[in-house]
Amino acid sequence: MSGKSVVQVEVKNVLATNSGSAVFLGNDEKCFVIQVDHSVGLAINLFHKETPRPRPNTHDLFFDVLMAFGGRVERMIVNDFTNAVFFARLIVVAENELDERKIIEVDARPSDAIALCLLFEAPIYIAEEVWDSVEDMSEVLQKLREDSDVDGDIF
Repeated sequence: MSGKSVVQVEVKNVLATNSGSAVFLGNDEKCFVIQVDHSVGLAINLFHKETPRPRPNTHDLFFDVLMAFGGRVERMIVNDFTNAVFFARLIVVAENELDERKIIEVDARPSDAIALCLLFEAPIYIAEEVWDSVEDMSEVLQKLREDSDVDGDIF
């Protein structure tokens, strides 16, 4: 993580919108929103709720391929927010039968990285400077939950 400070967050909720999905990420301090396309938002929501899927989707395929090669997602970091676009790095660790370990850092869309972190039960981080710059959407999430008829679930 290059010595930079990070903040751990988790998926708080996913909201379907007219243009895709809003993924609420945060902790007890605050939460923020990443806008994603509808298909990845649906995948994130399914993984977040641990909903069984009748057929594998693209993220399931990536999960299975990584596992077959002795790999796993170790963590992700939302490392930048420029021109209203979030950027992320996905950290993958692979070990082979000779106990050789390789750490790979991959540029990734935050939405895909979030989905994979949920599948691998890996932590989600945001760089502190990005965390400090994002708008706190905690009150919006709380209001949506209060207005929802579905026990806090707003997808």
